[in-house]
Amino acid sequence: MKIKLFAAGELIPWNGGFDAVKSGTVEANSAVAYYWSGKIPALQYFGTVPFGMSFQGQNAWYYHGGGIDLWNEIYADHGLIAFPCGNSGVQMTGWFKKPVKSLADFNGLKMRIPGLGGKIYKEIGVNVKSLGGGEIFPALERGVIDAAEWVGPVQDRRLGLHKAAKYYYSTGWHEPSTTTELLMSKKAFDALPGDVQAIVKCVAASANIIAHTSAEALNGDALTDLVKNYGVKVSPLPSDVVAALKVKTAEVLAAGAAADPITKKVHESFMSFKKKHDAWKNLSEAGFMKAVNG
Repeated sequence: MKIKLFAAGELIPWNGGFDAVKSGTVEANSAVAYYWSGKIPALQYFGTVPFGMSFQGQNAWYYHGGGIDLWNEIYADHGLIAFPCGNSGVQMTGWFKKPVKSLADFNGLKMRIPGLGGKIYKEIGVNVKSLGGGEIFPALERGVIDAAEWVGPVQDRRLGLHKAAKYYYSTGWHEPSTTTELLMSKKAFDALPGDVQAIVKCVAASANIIAHTSAEALNGDALTDLVKNYGVKVSPLPSDVVAALKVKTAEVLAAGAAADPITKKVHESFMSFKKKHDAWKNLSEAGFMKAVNG
């Protein structure tokens, strides 16, 4: 099996992966499924869910809670198949040119953010913009946008976002565990020998773990560098902002599930699994962290 790689925007538009694989322009693509949610709203859940689950919970749902089966049930109608092949872990809220002091500061704010996070920000008055990774820095630098989220310290530093804005907010409410998918033509995948199919699945699963552990290993040093050497100011979002976003998240998710039977099916699966997983996580991991931190 030989794979020829093309960078984002080189062969197809940064947000054109779904159409390109479906049409046969390419046989595979790697991106986050929420970029195709305008076509299939349920795909939001296979990217990330605001106030959703961490890497552990999200992947537990994929591999042991029926998540991957639902994912590919949706894609089957389009001649596609997908596998998790990367994860950012908890992301940062983003970069702001001015400090955020209260919920009122979001009214009229121009911000780059995709997916459900963008829909929810609209509910509190944000003017949401859709931009590819390479478009974010120039837009932020020139003041076309007032704020932007990308990923986390390592990836954000790579884009140079710290040179365009100095206020960096945490919480990661919008993307607690963002999955990158390996999206393939089902026809192309089925044409592979069985052993190669197994290799593809294993490599995707391995990449999923490696991407997450890489972020966990490198983000701390990158954040220290941004603060010490570039004067970046790191703060959590104000509590009134987080509280408002949590309320709007519940409303947006409920409305999406009510509007579309496929989304409803995925939403119910995700939330049912989350409820069970949270009960264990709050006893195990959260309990452990509470003990560690005193």
